[in-house]
Amino acid sequence: MGRFYFVRHGQTVWNVENKICGATDSPLTEQGHEQARETARLIKEKMDAGEIHIDEILTSPLSRAYDTAMEISKITGVPVQIEERLKEQNFGKWEGTPRNGADFKLAKQSFIDSYEGGESMFRMAQRIYNLIDDIKKEPDKTYLLVAHNGIARFVQSYFHDLSNSDFATFGIKNAELREFDF
Repeated sequence: MGRFYFVRHGQTVWNVENKICGATDSPLTEQGHEQARETARLIKEKMDAGEIHIDEILTSPLSRAYDTAMEISKITGVPVQIEERLKEQNFGKWEGTPRNGADFKLAKQSFIDSYEGGESMFRMAQRIYNLIDDIKKEPDKTYLLVAHNGIARFVQSYFHDLSNSDFATFGIKNAELREFDF
């Protein structure tokens, strides 16, 4: 059928500070750059062994994802293209607040709320689901998506049923590689 790969960006300054990044641009730490290079080497090994094939990297325009994508591209030789739909969700009033705040955890379970100037979960789902539907229409091309934890949550929900609680708490590690098959 078809497949694509997904990588979350490397560690950021705000990840270390336990702040919600969302659409706010927080740069990679040096560890974040190294995580990206480690993932790139893993991808290159798998490509050289014929275990995976990637035609193009699609990345969020936010620097933490773009810089991760560029580290991967340098090592693998796979070209990079910015995909605006991969930008992280705008969490409005929650941007820059503690990630583990009880109020934010509760707010993430309200899918219509746009967080006073942000983007609702429903609107976010629409753009990510539309992107995945577009990728699905190209079964002969394999993409690596480099984006954010929030994007990973929606990609996971496209392929798997999740309760509201499971959806709200789902996450992947920095620079983690995942494979999704249609």
